[in-house]
Amino acid sequence: MRQKIVAGNWKMNTNREEAESLAAALSSQFIGGSGVKMVVCPPFPWIMSVNQLLSVTEIAIGAQNCSGQSSGAFTGEVSASMLASAGVSYVITGHSERRSLYNESDADVLTKTLKILGENMTPIVCVGETLQERESGRLEEIISRQITSVLNGLNKDQIASIVIAYEPVWAIGTGLTASPEQAQEVHAFIRSLISGISGAEVADSLPILYGGSCNPGNAASLFACPDIDGGLIGGASLKAADFISISNSF
Repeated sequence: MRQKIVAGNWKMNTNREEAESLAAALSSQFIGGSGVKMVVCPPFPWIMSVNQLLSVTEIAIGAQNCSGQSSGAFTGEVSASMLASAGVSYVITGHSERRSLYNESDADVLTKTLKILGENMTPIVCVGETLQERESGRLEEIISRQITSVLNGLNKDQIASIVIAYEPVWAIGTGLTASPEQAQEVHAFIRSLISGISGAEVADSLPILYGGSCNPGNAASLFACPDIDGGLIGGASLKAADFISISNSF
């Protein structure tokens, strides 16, 4: 059975007090034993304090990005090894905001994925199409390019160690959400791509998350789809009750 995962991407939100208050609320409301892995990805400065507050729970700490470089004169960058030493277990890479706002390429995503794996952390590799790409009939072309550019650079064991997040770019921060049918169709397509590269056994065991305005109101219908294994949650992860509710939606 595939691991169910609900990961919260706080993005560039919260000051220290807000981050610690949110972490404390999650800690007090968290009830373990459901089999769902919860992950929170706070901004870099709050990783250590949030990690400490959540250490009494089974909630894992993630990061929103990392450098493709190991160390050196790269002012402002944060390496995978730094994150690992801070207790991070998951790292988001290839998020649509990184691709569109910071011009990160498929090659950059592969480089970062390898760095994350090299530090024994789990990459959450994001893929997704824009509204224009979907409406022009290029959805499968775009998803296929993004998936294969990463997976073709990994060996079978490495592929089995990653998580994929499908995020329809047109549904991020807009309030729009892909219907369960739309999301399931793309998740099944992604799983077929993985199977073609690494075999059915790996494909069947690899978690694929949905990211795109997932909230307590639609999580259960999305998570009921056979190829949707959880969510990469944005705005709703900034409210402890909403995030807990989403994690309880399986």
